[in-house]
Amino acid sequence: MAKTITLSEQIILITGASSGIGAALAQTLAEDFFGIRLVLSARNQAKLEQVAELCRKAGAFVLVIPTDMGKVEQVKALAQQAVEQFGRVDVLVNNAGYGQMGPIELIPTAAAQEQFAVNFHGPLVLTQALIPVMRSHGSGRIVNISSLGGLIPFPAGGMYSCSKFALEVLTDVLRMELEGFNIKVTVVEPGPVVTDFFRVAWEKVQKTIPNYADTPYAPMFANIEEIERQLDVLGWSAEKTAKVIIRAIAASKPRPRYIAATGGNILVFMMNKIFPTWLRDAFWKRFYGIHKVEKNWRESNSRESKY
Repeated sequence: MAKTITLSEQIILITGASSGIGAALAQTLAEDFFGIRLVLSARNQAKLEQVAELCRKAGAFVLVIPTDMGKVEQVKALAQQAVEQFGRVDVLVNNAGYGQMGPIELIPTAAAQEQFAVNFHGPLVLTQALIPVMRSHGSGRIVNISSLGGLIPFPAGGMYSCSKFALEVLTDVLRMELEGFNIKVTVVEPGPVVTDFFRVAWEKVQKTIPNYADTPYAPMFANIEEIERQLDVLGWSAEKTAKVIIRAIAASKPRPRYIAATGGNILVFMMNKIFPTWLRDAFWKRFYGIHKVEKNWRESNSRESKY
């Protein structure tokens, strides 16, 4: 078993810390490691302050820096302010992200760009800004929070998966490039987590694809609410997921990746190594209601051909 490092005197920067996994991670670190110094970032300052207050009561020193990860200058300012306050950042947890749901055909260009800006470009810019700081202090830790969707592509969440696949590759490349500087890079891949993920995703759908009910993909959208109920039953709590992230942070020799999902390793192995592509495709098409889209389309064409 890998030895762990002491976290109580570490300076840890967490993005997306106002709710969900990020908030749970901040509070768990504060409760378990008295005196830890945390830099908490997210767009919603009011929610950030609530999380920060709980962490302070537990004995942590907390710096709150409201940041929109989709804005490059704000991301750079986040790194600068953290270093100015504490002198360094020992651990960076790139947790901020959201899911743009919907078929690729219907996602507007601006929505696709925003998805990558928050889920990939933001973490990239923040990481680039902190690598020299970590190197100058002789060590560092970067933990990227991806998803099982970054390992297994599925319809209806393709743009989200694209951004997470990119984050996976970034992690693998950085792990190799930074090892010689004693900067360890790893990725955590949660499965379903009981958070506001699907609520936010559905709000994004209504904003970016307001006419979704009038498209050929309407049956797929009708399936999303049912999927959310199914995943809530299977999902981990944010606190349970946070404990996996802490293991990745604390291990002296972290694994390249940590899957945080019940049966996740088996699922990934079966989907990517055992099942033929046609069978994997058929499974996900049925799970996300694409088979209903296909059925409606065939029936529609059949009716039209009679006239």
